[in-house]
Amino acid sequence: MTLTHLNPTVRRQVRRFIGLPFDLYRDCPQWCPPLRRDVALALDPERHPFYRHSTAESFLAEEGGRPVGRITVMENRRFNEIRRRCDAFFYFFETVDDPRVAAALIGAAADWARARGLDSLIGPKGLLPGDGLGILVEGFEHPAAMGVPYHHPYYDSLLAGCGLTKETDYLSGRLSKPYTFSPQMAEMGDAAAAALGYALHPFTSKRELRRWFGRIGEAYNRAFADNWEFCPLTPEEIKLIGDRLLALADPRMMVLLMQGDAIAGHLFIVPDLGDGLRRSRGRLLPLGWWHLLWAYRRTRGVDWFGMGLLPEHRGVGANAVMYTAIARAIDDFPYDHAELVQVEESNARMLRNMSAVGVPWQQRHRLYRLDL
Repeated sequence: MTLTHLNPTVRRQVRRFIGLPFDLYRDCPQWCPPLRRDVALALDPERHPFYRHSTAESFLAEEGGRPVGRITVMENRRFNEIRRRCDAFFYFFETVDDPRVAAALIGAAADWARARGLDSLIGPKGLLPGDGLGILVEGFEHPAAMGVPYHHPYYDSLLAGCGLTKETDYLSGRLSKPYTFSPQMAEMGDAAAAALGYALHPFTSKRELRRWFGRIGEAYNRAFADNWEFCPLTPEEIKLIGDRLLALADPRMMVLLMQGDAIAGHLFIVPDLGDGLRRSRGRLLPLGWWHLLWAYRRTRGVDWFGMGLLPEHRGVGANAVMYTAIARAIDDFPYDHAELVQVEESNARMLRNMSAVGVPWQQRHRLYRLDL
């Protein structure tokens, strides 16, 4: 087995790095592939905004002329400075079911981190929010939502064999029609809206939505400041995430909670195009775009993520305003289920609220830690 430092300017290496999971999950209908161009962008220090403030390196393991494992390890300097931590993160971890390969990849990442004076290795965690967190450890029978990682069951034991232990878990679930929406929640939402002046801001076009992304990014940075994985987004990173959302979004489903002219909270809802990504095998060309358009027109599901309230609007019923408005509007759209993706296990309020309206938590993703 050979372990190569990935050179992002060598196209053959990049193609083999990107292509590995497409081979590993070739016969796995639950896996939802990423867009290959998005992975290529994440590997490119000249184009991705993460590299304006931080650094990363990737490794590719090969045996018998074929890729058998990969990993990216990064030093997110902004995260460490703001959180007063000394962590390295790993991402894009994929391997065949072989302890030797897993140990070589984790060992290379750990050595890279130690050489930079970092004292722990945590992951999988991507460069930006929305990159997908953790290793799947429960719910292998359920299809992965768009952007959510899927793994074979052997990953957990391989990482445990390398000395990694649990850092935290993220839960994902599905809300299906008919769902249970408590009259008490509706009453609470109506009362909070009337007493505190909450209202939802409707979007009618992607152009209008784009004009709001700067303010939405600022609100996101405040809403998620206490989350375990949080690192404030730069303007360039906000633009990149906004461009990704615009490529998928139906503006009518992007939710902003307002109090007067100020943003109080947000919820991002996008059509689930997972079946289109599976058909296209992560390619837009030559006909991948057609598969995504097909999925956009036929999908019966949406993905919910990025729900956040600014600190001063928590505990006063603002969340009930959002839930009530969404529940009343959901019949206006041709969807019969929503995937609630990757809620951190310590977010007890969100888990409790979603369980109350009938969400069964079906998948669990785990972040791991290795002390160096």
